[in-house]
Amino acid sequence: MDRLEHMLTIQQTLNETIRQKRDLTDITPTVWIQKYTLAMLSELAEMLDEVNFKWWKNPKKLDEAALKEELVDILHFFLSMCLAAGLDAEEMYRIYLDKNAENIARQEGKSQKPCYKVP
Repeated sequence: MDRLEHMLTIQQTLNETIRQKRDLTDITPTVWIQKYTLAMLSELAEMLDEVNFKWWKNPKKLDEAALKEELVDILHFFLSMCLAAGLDAEEMYRIYLDKNAENIARQEGKSQKPCYKVP
């Protein structure tokens, strides 16, 4: 089992534990994706606070450990969304490779989409 598969497996276990302990078993995958998106947005805001995005305030020293923890919190909710959408590690990897190739093609002006034509 690779690391991504392992993370998905333990995230699924955590999600099931939360569903059972909090009596959330009747929520549909679509609603879970909505909930995970809102939770991820909250974590993204917490991450922004760690990187001094408020230009109107005096900057604070970067707390790398706190930043990394927020990124992992975001990853938790991303993995949960992937699970709710039915994505496994293999499919996620295949889709990622396809999208990455398209993104490279876009930057090289080789995309079939005209909006990415390089001047």
